[in-house]
This record gives sequence, C-alpha cells and structure tokens, in this order.
Amino acid sequence: MFCRVSLELRYEFNAIGNWTTKSPLSDKLITHSQHPRSVMVWAGICASVKKPLIFVNLGVKVNKDYYLREILQRVLKPRFKSHFGRRVWIFQQDSAPAHKVKEVKDWCNVNFSGFISTQELPTYSPDLNPMYYSVWSILESRACAKPHKSLESLRHSLTREWDLITLEEVRAICENFSSRLRPCIKAKGGHFETS
Repeated sequence: MFCRVSLELRYEFNAIGNWTTKSPLSDKLITHSQHPRSVMVWAGICASVKKPLIFVNLGVKVNKDYYLREILQRVLKPRFKSHFGRRVWIFQQDSAPAHKVKEVKDWCNVNFSGFISTQELPTYSPDLNPMYYSVWSILESRACAKPHKSLESLRHSLTREWDLITLEEVRAICENFSSRLRPCIKAKGGHFETS
C-alpha cells in the first residue's frame, strides 16, 4: 500500500510594500506550496507482522512494471512468504492504476492464494482498508508533528515513527477490520457510516 507524505517548506513572507508599516503578524505568516515536495512510501502489515517501510526514489513513476518488479516480486512476496510459509494469507491493495492492470492482477492471483482483487472491493472505501482507515494517519500525524526542513528529515522521521508503532497497535487495527465489513455487508455495498 503506497502513501505520499508531503513536506511543506515553511518560510516567512516579507514582501510588504513601502506604503504601510510592518504588520505585527508578518513574522508569523506561513505560506503553503501548491505542490509541496513529498516522499512516496510503501508499507505492508498484517495482524502478526509489520514490515519495514520502502521508499520510492524521487522522480520514479510507480507504473505497473515498477510495482510488479520492485514491490511485489522483490519486496512483498519474499517478505511475506518468509513470514507465512505455506499458510494462506490475504493480500489486499487499493485501486491505484498500477494495481488494476491485468498483468499485475494475474501475477497476484498466481502468487497470493488469498488475493482480493480491486473488483471485489467497493470502488472507493478507505473504511475497508486498515492502511487507510488507521495506519497512514497514525504514521503521518506522528512523523509530521513538527515541520521538516528537508526530505531526508521527513524520511528519517517516518522511519523512526514507523518503528515505534507497536505490533499490538497493528494487531488491534487489523482485528477491527471485520467490524468495519459488517456495515458494508448490511448496506449491500452501498453507503454506510462507521464510528
């Protein structure tokens, strides 16, 4: 599951015209970029394991080839195969374009016996994906509690905070998954609210 975490470079705006005196708030004014620099990161979890973060290099486009080769084949399959052995496990991904390509779906069906394809999930429901309804927001809020001056600082903070998320937290999030499925089933895949 990929997430993009943005770095807002904060700076003071000192371009007050000659026609006025300096505003007492001018030193505190913070501006935001329309396109802040960011890092893209992949993570994999289940109730019994949390694997290390994988950072995508700057400028790399995560297309089907990159996703299949660098994430699924090189990272996901070996890491989770070593953890689960021959036991069946569920693999769920979101609806990112690289995930929906036939070649990727076919590879996942062959290599992951418990693969949930994007067609089996509601079109857009972050409430049904543990990474979205909990993990990414926990990680981002902890790692970005203070502003970062560089992408390296952001990466370091994400890694540190990821390592501090306990397996007990991850287990509780994953165990909450079935309680999130019930309202979806009751609504027959339609609109529903979760608490």
